Amino acid sequence: MTYGDVAEYVGTRSARLVGRVLARSGGAVPWHRVVRADGSCAEHLAQRQRELLVAEGVPVESGRVALARCRWDGTPP
Repeated sequence: MTYGDVAEYVGTRSARLVGRVLARSGGAVPWHRVVRADGSCAEHLAQRQRELLVAEGVPVESGRVALARCRWDGTPP
């Protein structure tokens, strides 16, 4: 999901608030699964975020998550 996707899912319009919550979570939530709207990773954590995503089998192409192929819409599996 993107920051905006998560914001919409929880009923807010603030993608920045989602980023703040993830930053303060201390790693208690899967922060690495949330990317920017263009599929890119957070700059300050990009390498680690990509490593975690690739380890989970998420397709990363040219440094960006292939959102068209793996974006979650919030529907339970």
